[in-house]
Amino acid sequence: MSTTDSNDSAGTGRMDPAARRIDLLHRTGSVVIGLGLWVFAVLGFVQRLDFFSTQGQPVLGLSSNGLLSTISVVFGGILIGAGIRGGRLSSSVQVVVGALFLLSGIVNVLVLNTELNLLAFRMPNVIFSLVVGGILLTIGSWGRFTGRLRADSPYSRERQIGAFEDPQLSPELSGIDLEGSPAEARAARELAEAERAVAEHRAAPEVVAEVHALAGLRRPEDRIHAWQERHTGPAPS
Repeated sequence: MSTTDSNDSAGTGRMDPAARRIDLLHRTGSVVIGLGLWVFAVLGFVQRLDFFSTQGQPVLGLSSNGLLSTISVVFGGILIGAGIRGGRLSSSVQVVVGALFLLSGIVNVLVLNTELNLLAFRMPNVIFSLVVGGILLTIGSWGRFTGRLRADSPYSRERQIGAFEDPQLSPELSGIDLEGSPAEARAARELAEAERAVAEHRAAPEVVAEVHALAGLRRPEDRIHAWQERHTGPAPS
């Protein structure tokens, strides 16, 4: 059985359903929020707002000046560009931008009604910044950074690969004497290659099914033994 028989080839741009859903969520969230920032920025430019005014003028229920409009254009472009490029990039960008939005809300609430209020924030701006930051962090991390990822998540499969990259060196396999068990070492290498192929969307359907069947086994040694039993029969006691 070959793990390189492709049913989800990177060359053809196809993905399995789980990867496609997560990719679409990350890309759509990035583009939608980026477009919203652009609308806010354009309406500010139309009003010819003073660039460094600390008072600001109302735009869509928020306060804005020329500097805030410019920043909104930049971050909107970053989000839209990331969404166009791909789900992985948009996920990373959303997490970073979301954290910056949260930081902006926290910092700017401390300088309201002072000369340091360079972005002309008012309390609605603070609330908006915190809410949008939270949304970006949630969407960007969904299906990727959560503690218990679904077994069919492409990020979950990639996380599992690290435990099998080098069975001889992996600290997670310290309880297995691979030096004295060539069969287990071979099974670990085969499983690592299978999981890598699944994560890269180039595995045959039967390989994907076999890897998914091991999702309930959390310990690396249990996964290796289960793989070994599937392919060579039960290991000798």
